Amino acid sequence: QLQLVESGGGLVQPGGSLRLSCAASGFSLNYYSIGWFRQAPGKGREGVSCFTTSDLTISYVDPVEGRFLISRDNAKNTVYLQMNSLKPEDTAVYYCAASDYSCSSSGTLYHTWGQGTQVTVSS
Repeated sequence: QLQLVESGGGLVQPGGSLRLSCAASGFSLNYYSIGWFRQAPGKGREGVSCFTTSDLTISYVDPVEGRFLISRDNAKNTVYLQMNSLKPEDTAVYYCAASDYSCSSSGTLYHTWGQGTQVTVSS
């Protein structure tokens, strides 16, 4: 079965950058829409960005500012989330997830989730 493992989280100062990784095993990520989500303490899960099965990208958080950029490395079967100009309100556990269908800002269509990686933005 498809399995996803996130990595790359950590502590960063406001204005800094991080790159998160979502490594897949079992199946190729080319068959799925891959979404990044985040959940802060006491808040619901929020869609961040998504890589569609048509090789298009969608941003749900600050799309005009373009602070979050999703990409894919087919050779490594890995999807990345590049995060720039980070703010304290970006602090959350970040998850990647796979769907057989279209991208969505909610998690209802996603059947496989990683364990999450903690991102903390603080000075």
